[in-house]
Amino acid sequence: MEQPEWTRLFEITAKNLKQGDSWRLEFDENIEPDRPNPGWEQYIRNTGARFKCTLCGRTWPSNRVMVVFHMHLSNSQGVVKVRPLRQNCKRCSDAPMERPSIASENIDIILENLMEKIRIKCYHENLGKTSKPFVSLEVKSPHEPAHCEACRLGICTRN
Repeated sequence: MEQPEWTRLFEITAKNLKQGDSWRLEFDENIEPDRPNPGWEQYIRNTGARFKCTLCGRTWPSNRVMVVFHMHLSNSQGVVKVRPLRQNCKRCSDAPMERPSIASENIDIILENLMEKIRIKCYHENLGKTSKPFVSLEVKSPHEPAHCEACRLGICTRN
C-alpha cells in the first residue's frame, strides 16, 4: 500500500466536500480503534488486500483487512488520520506484522465511503446511503485470528 497513492486519491475525492474547507490525510500507526480523541469522529472499514512476509516472501490475500479512520473538522481545516491494520505470516515464527497492499480500485471505494462518512459525521448531512462494497479477492484459506491485528484489537469483521 503506497501512501502517495492514498494521498493523491484522497485529495481528488476531498475536493467534493464543502467549498472553502481543506482536508488532509495523515497516516498514524498510533490511533486506537474505538478511542478517537475528544471532538474526533471514527470510521472503520473492511476491505480486501494482499500481504507479503518480509521473512520468507510468502504472499497471501485477505478480505478481512480493517482500516481505521479518525476525522476532525475545525475552522474549515479537516484532518483524517488513517491506520490500515496489519497481519503476519502463519508460517514464520515471530513474523512481523505486515502492512496491507490495497489495490487502487479498493482505495477508491474506501475513500468514496469515507467522504460519505465525513459528510454525515462532520457536516451533519443526512445522506441516507449505504456503503459501497469493496472488490473481494479470491481467498483459499480461512481467516486466522491469531495473525490478524484487527482480531487482536477486537474489531475484525469476523468477531
